[in-house]
This record gives sequence, C-alpha cells and structure tokens, in this order.
Amino acid sequence: MSSSSPSNDLRNRILFTIFILAIYRLGTFVPLPGIDPGQLQIMMEGNQKGLLGMFNVFAGGAVSRMAIFALGIMPYISSSIIVQLLTGVSDYFKNLKNQGEVGRKKITQITRYGTVLLGTIQGYGLAVGLESSSNLVINPGLFFKISTVTTIVAGTIFLMWLGEQITQRGIGNGISLIIFSGIVAEIPRALVTTFELGKTGAISGFMIFMILVLLVATIMFIVFMERALRKILINYPKRQMGNKIYGGDSSHLPLKINSAGVIPAIFASALLLLPVTFSNFSISENETFLNISSFFSQGQPLYMLLYASGIIFFTFFYTSIVFNPNETAENLRKYGGFIPGIRPGESTAIYIDNILTKLTTIGALYLTLVCLMPEFLIANYPIPFYLGGTSILIVVVVAIDTVTQIQTRLMSSQYEQLIKKTKFGK
Repeated sequence: MSSSSPSNDLRNRILFTIFILAIYRLGTFVPLPGIDPGQLQIMMEGNQKGLLGMFNVFAGGAVSRMAIFALGIMPYISSSIIVQLLTGVSDYFKNLKNQGEVGRKKITQITRYGTVLLGTIQGYGLAVGLESSSNLVINPGLFFKISTVTTIVAGTIFLMWLGEQITQRGIGNGISLIIFSGIVAEIPRALVTTFELGKTGAISGFMIFMILVLLVATIMFIVFMERALRKILINYPKRQMGNKIYGGDSSHLPLKINSAGVIPAIFASALLLLPVTFSNFSISENETFLNISSFFSQGQPLYMLLYASGIIFFTFFYTSIVFNPNETAENLRKYGGFIPGIRPGESTAIYIDNILTKLTTIGALYLTLVCLMPEFLIANYPIPFYLGGTSILIVVVVAIDTVTQIQTRLMSSQYEQLIKKTKFGK
C-alpha cells in the first residue's frame, strides 16, 4: 500500500489542479453586477482589437463577458514585475533577497500588497470607463463604482490565491497554468469564428489554410527552440582517498536557448496593458484617449517596437535572475569540477556568461519573432486574438513545462518505490 502512495500523490495533485482551474473558468462567466448584457455585447464587438483584445486573452474571455475576473491575474503579474525590477536596483530589496526564506516571504507579501493597489487603481478605471459608455451601466453612480472595484479586486486576489494553491498543492506553475487554461478554453471558439469568416467570404479559404499551416509551423518551431540545449562539458578530477580512487567522471552543464521561458512575453504584455488600461476601457469621445488607443493596436509601429523591446529586455533580465554564472562557477570549483581549457573560478564564470549571453540573444530574437509575426496577420485580417503568437507561445511552453514537471514527479515516485523495495528486500 505504501509503495503506491507516490503515484497516488501525483494523481491527487493533477485532480486538484483540474479542480482549481475549473473554479477559475466558472468565475470567468460570473458577470459584474449592474451591467446591461446587450449593450456589453455591442460594445465588445467593436473593441476586440488593440490591447483590449490582448487583455481579454489573458483574462480567459472574462473581459468580453465583463466577469468578476475581468482583470485576470495581470495586476499580480504587474506587481511582480515592479518588485523584481526593484530587486535589481534597490538595496532594501537586495537585502531581502539575500535573507533566504524570510526575505522571500517578505517579498511575496509586498507583491500581494502591490497587487491590491494596482487592482484597485485598474478596477476604478474600469468602473469609470464602463459608466462613460452610454446605457452600459444600469444604475451608474458611487455605489456602482464601489461594488465594481470591490468585486474586481476580490476576484484578482482570489485568482492569485488559486495560482498559489496550484503551485503548492498541485503540479506547479500556478499563475502560468491559469493563463494557459484561459487561452486553451477560448481557442476552439476562435477557430470556429475563423472558419465562419471563411464561409462569409471575409477571409479566403486559401488564407485560412495558410494560417493553419503557419500555426502548425509556429508550434513546431517553439517546441524545437524550447528543447534546444547547449551542453558545456564538465570534468571531475580523480581523487585518492585511502586505497580507493574517486572521481574521474565527466558530465554536462545544460544551458537552454530560452532560459526565461514564457515569462518575457507575459511581462511585456503586462507592461503594455498597464499604462493604457484607462484609455482602452474608457469608451469615450475624448480625443486623447482615442489617440492613445490608436497607437496601441496590432500592426502599429509603436506597439510593435514597445512589445519587442519589452520581450528582449525581460528575456535578459529574467535569465540573469534564474541563472547566475558566478554561483555556478563557484559551485563547480567547490566540488572540483572544471571546464577543459578554462581556469576554475572567475575565468569559468566569464566563459559561462559569454555563452549564456549569446544563447539569450538568440532566445530573445526567437521570442520576438514568434510573438510579433502573427500579430501582422491579426492586424490585416479579422483573425481572433487567441490565434496570435503570444497565445500560442504561452500554450506550448506551459504545456511543455507541465509535462516535464509531471515526468519529474513520476520518476521521483518510481525512484522512491525502488528504494523502498530494496530496503524491504534486504
């Protein structure tokens, strides 16, 4: 009975994750109080492009339904970006990071407070924007603003908690899986919409075929790049202890082309969403709002430039957080490992850093290409946002990471069972 417990644990984790994601999906269909559904549908039909459409992608369709999860998990992601940037420039946050578990808990607490603050600001902007749209709000006024902000902030905090539960008690990657599930759930509808556009003649059949070919090619390209590794040979010298000789083995230090995963695309999207939340939700006749919104739509040079710059920046920034060449070189020196032809210590750190910089440059260009190329199609054809490069990238990368985590847990459970059988067999 005890030998089957590790596999049971994995099954329970998967079932728990599915249960939490089902709760999230249910919440995307619970509407905000005081909204006229008919007027909302009319408003959303004319505002699917630009960052409002991207916001809808990350919220799993909750924006188009103006649900309690309309802001999705983006305030938490934005708060995380700000805190991580401060970790790189502020001595206070640097000290917290160096304090280990205690500092990590403090940083997590600050991130949560930031989430509440950003959620409140964006929720208020959403409430004002909804009221500015004629006939959308049934009873506009102070009570509507308070109820909307309270509901939106509570929904964001609840989503943040759900993500943490998946990370701790599920199969990991809680926040990424929430975004992943929202996109995957809406992709079938996006495909149906695309085929309907082909029937009405809005898009030619050949173009739909080419779009599907591009999607398959993009998925294959993402899988290839995410699996690509640069292996650095590590040798361990032979050491004699008593009459026995130890060591003399060799191994590899694997460096991924894209060490940052899907984080740069999510972070860059979050930063683009943050400053123009008001301009996109305020469906008003104000020329300033309209001008700002026009610059942040698909195919616009400013949108593409900012998006590409954000992806490249966060690729290098996040890679520097998850992989430290100096620590790796020090650990190799401590355990006697060395790279053939490279002196241990600082020279090894410089060598690893040079290789990592080249790989990260390739990874940043790969992420930028995948995220921006389909956006030109979306800009020129009425293709649903869920078929964009960012959406496909998130779905594929999170799926790969999730499968890898499940396989790791399976191997761990098999290893534990083998140890127990060996002990009982003696």
